[in-house]
Amino acid sequence: MKPDRILHTALLASVAVFCFALYSSLHETIVNAGDTAPDFAITTDAGKNVTQKDFGGKLLLLNFWATWCPPCIEEIPGLNDMARELGPKGLVILGVSVDKDPELYKKFLQKNPLAYPTARDPEQTINSRYGTVQYPESYLIDRSGKVIEKYISVQPWNSPQMLQHIGSML
Repeated sequence: MKPDRILHTALLASVAVFCFALYSSLHETIVNAGDTAPDFAITTDAGKNVTQKDFGGKLLLLNFWATWCPPCIEEIPGLNDMARELGPKGLVILGVSVDKDPELYKKFLQKNPLAYPTARDPEQTINSRYGTVQYPESYLIDRSGKVIEKYISVQPWNSPQMLQHIGSML
């Protein structure tokens, strides 16, 4: 091959790689109902390593939240009630906080105990995989790893209708 052809081929390959990298970085992932839930790995505040696959056989409510988010704080009592009522029947609620400051996060949890496991993901790795950019946002994931429902903003988790609706899937 002539040196010009080698240079031309290398240049085209470099442009193709650059275009793919640019497209991948700009292409926004958004998970919706019906999609397969992206897997994740995180260590809960209790020190347990969990993945999305660890909840096989159980219904998982994955809740993205933050201590600095008033709507997130507003829905905690409802999530606590739901965890107490539906947890023994097979629902697992996992809160994933995007708080960056570990001390403020710990202080918040000491003042506001949660009835369900939570973990801190300050790099926002997991919520990025789901396309979550506003809080709170929750995903109801079935036993096979499919997203059944996506909830954006505050939900009436402890309302009779919501408890009955989610309870009917257990």
